[in-house]
Amino acid sequence: MKIISWNVNGIRAAMKKDAEAALLGLEVDVICLQETKVNEGTRPDVLKETHPFQFWNYAEKKGYSGTAILSQTEPIGVIFGLGIEVHDTEGRVVIAEYADFYIVSVYTPNSQNALARLDYRIDGWDVAFREKMRELDAKKPVIFCGDLNVAHEEIDLRNPKTNQKNAGFTPQERLSLSQTLDAGFVDTFRAQHPGEPDHYSWWSYRAGARARNVGWRIDYVCCSVRLFPRVETSFIHPEIIGSDHCPVGITLK
Repeated sequence: MKIISWNVNGIRAAMKKDAEAALLGLEVDVICLQETKVNEGTRPDVLKETHPFQFWNYAEKKGYSGTAILSQTEPIGVIFGLGIEVHDTEGRVVIAEYADFYIVSVYTPNSQNALARLDYRIDGWDVAFREKMRELDAKKPVIFCGDLNVAHEEIDLRNPKTNQKNAGFTPQERLSLSQTLDAGFVDTFRAQHPGEPDHYSWWSYRAGARARNVGWRIDYVCCSVRLFPRVETSFIHPEIIGSDHCPVGITLK
């Protein structure tokens, strides 16, 4: 089974950059999308023939946030959101249950300029998400993937020294991700590629950052510790350019 996750930074904009063809080329079973920026009335038809089981969670605010899971096979059940109203107005989580595990598409809130949303993220969102993953993991293994809006270690971004006070690399955000992983989960890519630098999943549109590979690894596929032995490969596709993010994924034995 092959699973990928991609922050498309607007599914309609990404489709104009051949995102649908790129997704087809990856030949995956389950696709998790983030930052879809659509609602029921504006959502385009995408991969209907290959992935007919589609579950989209929309933000109340138009053109903002949003997540989706597109699947070749029908899941046992689907959950939208964390079940906590204050966290569920931005369409940031879709959970699909399969026979052996849950798959979660997640788009973690950005802490924003001047860290305006840092407290909400650390003390609110991250805590609630962590508890939801623990709750699911108590029932069966979990794979959660998406844009977690944090580079976990210095190796996960090109310029760690100059970004320690910026959203996505503050000590608080990094510690919070550590706490989530310590709750029984594995960052599959880093576990399979320890010590390997220059692997990124997001690049600023400014100053030719992508061409120079001045990026951040903020998109992840994480899984329950007991499921990790089934992870055959964990990969990043920086050559796919339909968004400022690129797809990341895993294959399971």
